Amino acid sequence: MDAAEIHRDSIIIDAVAPLLDRKNYVDAYISGSATCVAPTIASGTDTPEFALKAIGRWLRFIRSRQDLRLVLKASDIEEAKRDGQMGILFHFQGTGPFKTDLDLTEAFQALGVRMVQLTYNRKDYVGDGCEEEFDGGLSKFGKNLIRRLNENKIIVDCTHTGYRTTMDALSLTTQPAVFSHSNSASIFPSRRNIQDDQARAAAATGGLVGVTAVPQFVVPANGGPARPSLDDLIAHIDHFVSLVGTDHVALGLDYWWGTLPFSDISTVIREWEYYVGIGDWDPEAYPRPPHYNPPEIDTPEMLLGLTKGLLRRGYTEDHVRKVLGLNWLRVFREVWGE
Repeated sequence: MDAAEIHRDSIIIDAVAPLLDRKNYVDAYISGSATCVAPTIASGTDTPEFALKAIGRWLRFIRSRQDLRLVLKASDIEEAKRDGQMGILFHFQGTGPFKTDLDLTEAFQALGVRMVQLTYNRKDYVGDGCEEEFDGGLSKFGKNLIRRLNENKIIVDCTHTGYRTTMDALSLTTQPAVFSHSNSASIFPSRRNIQDDQARAAAATGGLVGVTAVPQFVVPANGGPARPSLDDLIAHIDHFVSLVGTDHVALGLDYWWGTLPFSDISTVIREWEYYVGIGDWDPEAYPRPPHYNPPEIDTPEMLLGLTKGLLRRGYTEDHVRKVLGLNWLRVFREVWGE
């Protein structure tokens, strides 16, 4: 099979898709042959009320479109592929919506939330983010929340989270845990990227690492725009494969509307200034934009470029299919069930 046939035939999962804050971009992912994508329903310090309203809007939107399906179990993704639909997976990038109420775990699970990230760069009730100077590890509440996430079959996501806090979480979880969108600090030592032992610890749980195409986490900006090539991104995939094998590497590309080419430069800079201003982004890890996606996968419509790049790099058809989506599907099945 050629690259286009492999791409069309594969289950393709992008497990981090905050671009879908703007729901009109759903069609871009469909055009790129995505089988399942995970919009960021809530993040950082968002409140329970914010999360509930966002879930309600998404449920209404999914019902309005015959080509979308809410993903609650692994077979929903397989059925979406069979039926020409795209699955929508609810993901929190942070535990703000829980505040300190563990019982919200059951509520959010019932409403469709299937993956929860522990922190968003900063300290929260669970533990410390990856941009904190001091990492005290999981709090008592954080340990209890992980137990409840495990009980409710919600995937624990360690992205954006401090080293000690992630290692505590990975030693505590009884189910596969992930870094949904993290690159290798061995390739590029950004605070947002992860160490080799973090990747190994996630794989040891049965989980995986999803690589991100966010330019400033692929290559250094060096005082100007970050302009990674597709091969620069695949170098992170190569590194993780060398560490943990092809069964534990996947995609969390993290396209976002507040970046190029989805917004003009003035909007991109304004968004960057906002997140720096509220303390979510440290300019060391999030240098001033603009930055540029790998040109072969500049937008979700162009996901075929990644399939071509992996094949060109020497990955076998089976390994390409795993990275594109089958590894996520395995984790989903192990945590959520059929």
